[in-house]
Amino acid sequence: MAAQLASSQLKIDTLIDETHVCASAHINTAQELSLLRHSLTDELAELSEELISTFSEGTGKSTLLEDIETLHRNLKELHTIKSYVQVIEHALKLSEASLERIRSSQLSISASSLCEYQTLQSFVSELSEAFSKVEDGPGDQIFHLVQFLEKVREKTWAGIQGIMARGDNIRVPQVSQKRGNSGLYAIQALVQPISLRFRYHFEGTRQTNRLDKPEWYFTHILNVVHEHRTFMQSVVQRLLENSEYKQIDAWHEFTYLLLPILSRKLKKTVPLLLPHPSLLAHTIYQALTFDAALAQEGFLIQGTSASNKSSDKWEGASEVILGNAEWFESWLLGEQKFAEDQYHDAISAADAWLIAIDDVHEDEVHSRDVKSTNSARRICSLIEQVTDRYSPLPRFGQRTRFLLSVQLPILSLYHARITSSLDAFEALSSAFVRTVPGALNFGGKDEGSIHVDNRGLTSGVEGVQRLCKALLSAKYVESVMRGWGEDLFFLELWTEINHNPELRDQVIPSPFLPNPQAAGNEIPGDTLFEEMISRYERLANRSEDMVVHQICGEIESLLKAHFSLASPNPNFDHTDDIALAQTLLAPIALLSSHLTFLRMNMSQATLTILYRRITSRLADHILQRQILYRGNFAMREGKSIRTECELWVETCRAALGGSLPSGRAGVEAPWMKLLQAACLASAEGDTWVAFVETTFGTSNDDDWEFAMEEALGSVELGREEVVRVLRRREDCDR
Repeated sequence: MAAQLASSQLKIDTLIDETHVCASAHINTAQELSLLRHSLTDELAELSEELISTFSEGTGKSTLLEDIETLHRNLKELHTIKSYVQVIEHALKLSEASLERIRSSQLSISASSLCEYQTLQSFVSELSEAFSKVEDGPGDQIFHLVQFLEKVREKTWAGIQGIMARGDNIRVPQVSQKRGNSGLYAIQALVQPISLRFRYHFEGTRQTNRLDKPEWYFTHILNVVHEHRTFMQSVVQRLLENSEYKQIDAWHEFTYLLLPILSRKLKKTVPLLLPHPSLLAHTIYQALTFDAALAQEGFLIQGTSASNKSSDKWEGASEVILGNAEWFESWLLGEQKFAEDQYHDAISAADAWLIAIDDVHEDEVHSRDVKSTNSARRICSLIEQVTDRYSPLPRFGQRTRFLLSVQLPILSLYHARITSSLDAFEALSSAFVRTVPGALNFGGKDEGSIHVDNRGLTSGVEGVQRLCKALLSAKYVESVMRGWGEDLFFLELWTEINHNPELRDQVIPSPFLPNPQAAGNEIPGDTLFEEMISRYERLANRSEDMVVHQICGEIESLLKAHFSLASPNPNFDHTDDIALAQTLLAPIALLSSHLTFLRMNMSQATLTILYRRITSRLADHILQRQILYRGNFAMREGKSIRTECELWVETCRAALGGSLPSGRAGVEAPWMKLLQAACLASAEGDTWVAFVETTFGTSNDDDWEFAMEEALGSVELGREEVVRVLRRREDCDR
C-alpha cells in the first residue's frame, strides 16, 4: 500500500508539474497571439487609412490609387511633350536641310532645290489645319506650337531669300497670309540692311530705344522712305519697266516692304505700354501721324506686290494697334479716364464758375457774342481735344466708340451738374432753412465757410449772379455744339451712322443721340448733337426763366410797401409839385443794380431777351397794381404815377448805357403799355376831354384806334383797358 501510495503521489506530482509547464506554455502562446492580434489590428487600421481620399481628409497623404492616377497623367503629359518635341525636331531638321540644300546648289538653283522647304511648308500647313479642328485639348500649348512652327517656316524662307536672287514661282501662297506675295526679293535685299540698322537703334539697349519716344522710330522710317524715293523712281523703276514686273511701282514696293519693320516693333512695344495709358495714347497718336504723313507723301498699296485689287486700301501702321480689340479697349479706357479727370478738374477749379474774360477769337466756330464761365470753356476745349485725338482714326466704328464713350458722357455730366445747381437754388430760395447738399456753388464769396447764409446765396445781385452763371454755361455749350454739328467731321460721322446698319444698332441705345432715320443716300435732316443741343437749350431756358422770376419777384416784393399807400405820404420829396415816394427808391435801385450786372456780364442778345422779359413783367405788374386794380385817384396822383413810370424807364436807360441795339426805342418798348396808361391817368384839360370823348363817344373801334394814334402816337392798350384806366380817375363821369 505504501509503495502504491508513493507511486501515485509521484505520478500526481509529475502530472502537476507537466500541467504547470503546459499551462505556462499555453499562457505564453495566448499572450503572443494577443500581441499578434493587436499588431494585425494596427496594420489593418493603417491600411484602412491609406484607402481614405486625401481630398476628404486633407491629411497631405495620397492613396495608392491617386498615386497611380497621377503617374498616368504624368506619363500622358510626357507622351504629349515627346510628340511636341518630335514635331519641333522634325521642323527644325527640315529647316536646316532646306538652307543647306540652297547653299550647296546656289550656282544652279531649281525647283528641286527647294523640295525640303516645300516639305516643311506642307508639314506646317497640315499641322495648322489639323490643330484648328481639335475642339478639346491644351489650346494654349497648341497655339504656341503652331506659332513656333510658322516662325520656323518664315525664318527659313527669310534665310533662303538671303541666298536666292530669283524664285517667285517656288513659294506657294498660304491660306493664313492675307496677300499672295511677300514682295520682290531683290528689293527685299535692299530692305534687309535697313531692318538690321533699325534693330540696332530701336530694339537693342541703346538710348534711342525708349518707350516714351515712338516718334523717333516713326521719323526714322519716314526719313528712309524720303531718302530712297529718288533712287527708286529714277533707277530701280527703269529696271522694273524692262522686266515682267513693269506694273510694280518701285518706290511703293520699297515703302511697303519697310512696313513690317514697324509692325514688328509695335507688336513688341505695345504690351509694355498697356499699364501706362499716357504712353499708349502717345504711341497711337504717333502711329496715326505716321500714316497721315506717308499718305501725304503719296504712298498707295496699289502698284505693289501686295495689291490684288485696284480698290485695295492701305490700313496703316496704326492698324497693328487699333486692329487688336484688347489694345484698342485699353486705349479707349485710358482716354475715358483722362477725360473724366480733366472734367472734374475743370468744374472743381477755384475759378471754374467765374465769368470768363471775353477773349474769343474771330475764327472760332461759335459766336463771339456768347459769353461763358471758365468751366464751360474748359469743357468745350476738352471735347475738342478729344476730337483732335480720335479724328484721324480710319474707321467710323472706332470714331463712334469715342463719341459714345468719352465725349457725350462728359457733356451729359456737365448738364447734370448745372441742373443740380439750379435744383439746389430753387430749394434754397423756397424758404428752406437748412443748407441743401450739393447747393449752388458758383464761386460766390460764401464758398468754403461753415455758416452759409441761405438768403445771401439766393437774393439780390449775388443770387442772380449764380443763376446767370448757369445760364451762360448752358448757352455757351449749346452755341459751341451747334458749330460742331455743322463741322465736316461730325457731318460725315453722322451720315455714316445713319447709313450703316451696324453703326445704327450701336448708337440707338444711347440717350444722347437723335434717332438715326436716314436711309439710302438720303442726307440726315438733323445734326449729331441735336439731342444734346435740345437738352442744353431747355436748361438755358430754365435758367433764363429763373433769372426773370428771381429779379421780378424781389422787385415786386419791395413794391408791396409802395402800393400799400392809399394816399400821398407826407414824407414825399416834392419837386415841381410832383411827389416821389421814398418806398419807390429801394425797388428802383434794385432794378438798376440787376440791369447793370446783366449789362456787364451778358452778351447783347441775352441781355436784350432778359431785359424785355423782366421789364415786360414789371410793367404789367405795375399797371395792374398801381392803376387798374387800385381805388380812384385824382389828376395830381395820376401825374405822380406818370412821373414814377418815366422814372422806371430812365433808370433802365441809365443802367443799360446804350447796350441795346435799338437804343432808346428798345429801352422804352417793354414799358410802352404802362407809359400810355400813365399818360391817360395824368391827362388834363382838353387832352383829358379828348381821351374821354373819343373812348366813350366813338362806337367804331377803327375810328377810336385812329384817334388814339393821333393823340398817343401808337396804341399798345386795348379799348377795354383804356376804359378801365380812364374810370380810375375821380373826374371821369362815364
